[in-house]
Amino acid sequence: MSGEPMQYWLGLTRIEGLGVRTAHALVEHFGSAQAAYMASLTELEACGIPAHIAQAVFAQTGLKEAEKEMAAAAKAQCQLLAYDSPDYPPLLRQLPDPPLVLYVRGDVHVLSQHALAIVGTRRPSAYGSQVAHRLARDLAERQLVIVSGLARGIDSCAHRGALEGKGKTVAVQGRGMDAIYPSENRKLAEKIVENGAIISEFPLGTGPTPENFPIRNRIISGLSLGVVVVEGAEYSGSLITARLALEQNREVFGVPGNITAAQSFGPNQLIKQGAKLVDQWVDVIEEFPAEVRKQLLPPVEASEGKSEAPETGTLFEQSLSPEQKAVFNVLRADEATFVDSIFGSVALPPPQILQALLELEMTGLIRQLPGKNFIRKL
Repeated sequence: MSGEPMQYWLGLTRIEGLGVRTAHALVEHFGSAQAAYMASLTELEACGIPAHIAQAVFAQTGLKEAEKEMAAAAKAQCQLLAYDSPDYPPLLRQLPDPPLVLYVRGDVHVLSQHALAIVGTRRPSAYGSQVAHRLARDLAERQLVIVSGLARGIDSCAHRGALEGKGKTVAVQGRGMDAIYPSENRKLAEKIVENGAIISEFPLGTGPTPENFPIRNRIISGLSLGVVVVEGAEYSGSLITARLALEQNREVFGVPGNITAAQSFGPNQLIKQGAKLVDQWVDVIEEFPAEVRKQLLPPVEASEGKSEAPETGTLFEQSLSPEQKAVFNVLRADEATFVDSIFGSVALPPPQILQALLELEMTGLIRQLPGKNFIRKL
C-alpha cells in the first residue's frame, strides 16, 4: 500500500470523537478514506455524521499527525496495515468494529493463518501455567497460531509454549508499539517477532491504561477461531475475551480447575454455561470445521495396497487404512454414534480416531451430525 492512502486511514484515527464504526461508515459511503477527506463539507454533513466531525474531516484534521506517525512507525520497524490492505486479517474484517489501522512487528502473513487464543489470569497456579504451556505447545506443533496478550501469567505461558512447539504466535498489545508491556517480557517479545508477530491498534506513545485492554481483547478473539480460558477469576479480563468471542461467533473453551480456587471460577463458569471442556489439544481441534481440521491434522498413512475408487465391499475394505477401518466398523448407517462411544469402542488413541473420522468424513463415507455424532453414509 502506498504512503498516501495510509496517511488518510491514520488521519481518521486522529479525529477526536470519530469512533471506529462511524469511520468505517464514512469510508463505505465515500468509497475510501482518501475520498472522505476529498469530499466537500456539504457532502460530509449530508452523510449523517455529527457536524463537528464533518468539519474536522473537511479541514484535513489528523493528516499532519498521520505523516509524523508514519515516519515514527518506520523508525520503530513497525509495518502499518490499513483496513483495505490485502494483508489485513480476514477474520478481523468480520468484526463490527475492526481497527482502521494495525501496527505490526514481525510477519503480517501469520495474522491470516488459522489461530487459537489462549488467555487467563496474570497470577496463575502452577497447574494453570503448566496446562497453558502444554496446550499452546501441542496446538502450535499442529500448525495452529497461538494468540494471546503478552501479559504476565497465562498469556506468557501460552506464547512460550507455542515457541517451544516450533510454531507461530501473535501477541496483541494494549498499548503503543514503541514499548513492550510488561517490560519483563522484552526478550519474549523479540522471540515472538522472529516467530510470528506483535500487533496493536493503538498509536505510538499510547500507554498501557486500563481502558485499553478490553478494547485489545476484541482483537485477540477476533483473530482466532476460538478462545481457551485457562484460569480467571470472576471479573477477569479473560472472561471479557470469552464474551467477545461469543459475540463474534467464535468457539469458547474452558480448562476445568479446582472448584475451591478463585482463579478457577472463570473457566468453570464458562463450562457450566456450555463452553467446551478442554484437557488436551484434541478437544480444541475437533470443534473446528472439517476443512480446518483437514489442514491441521496430518493425514493417516494409508495401508499398502490401497485401492482407488472402491466399488465392492472387499475393495472398499482394502481402500481403508487399519485406523479408518477400525473406526468405520463401529459406525452404523441406521443410528448415530457419539464420539465418546467411538473412543470407548476402538483400541486407538483419541487423536488417531479423530484423524480417521476426519478422513472418512472428507471422503464422503461418513457424516458428522450435531453434537459430535457420526453415522455411515454407506
